[in-house]
Amino acid sequence: MRLLVFSAVITAIAAQECEVCETVLTKIGQACADKGLTDFDGIEKEARAFCKLARDQDNRFCYYTGLTEDAATTMHKDIVKPLSFKKPAAKICQALKKKDMQICELKYPKPFDYASMNFKKIKVKELKKILVDWGEVCKNCLEKDEFVKRVKEMMPKYVPEANWPAGMKDEL
Repeated sequence: MRLLVFSAVITAIAAQECEVCETVLTKIGQACADKGLTDFDGIEKEARAFCKLARDQDNRFCYYTGLTEDAATTMHKDIVKPLSFKKPAAKICQALKKKDMQICELKYPKPFDYASMNFKKIKVKELKKILVDWGEVCKNCLEKDEFVKRVKEMMPKYVPEANWPAGMKDEL
């Protein structure tokens, strides 16, 4: 019984370890499967198309593996070949980790907890990040109060009402 629990804990830790790698490879693999791609060139073309549109951590992964135009490495072959014979993403990531440790160090940022957000204590940098994540801008905003106002204006569009901070409904 203890061995089973220990095995489950190790598996959970390993999944968190290569979070971005596994997510990106799963998305690329799914896109290839949907299009029926099994040849090396087709899979590479699909992976590069995915990476062209990738943002943030997904784009960083693509850069590390040589799937972006400006990448200096050529590790993309270590992704495309295993994907062509449907090797699981976790196994591919473990092999990539042996070649370049930073691939499995990529993590997705933790989502904001809007329900417990305190606008008096939040930093301007975090407010700007929220707006960027939403694809919004705050033109001519210089003071923190202006950023707070913009986030509050946009919150109904991007955050379900159940996740709003206490008292937010009364302010709108």
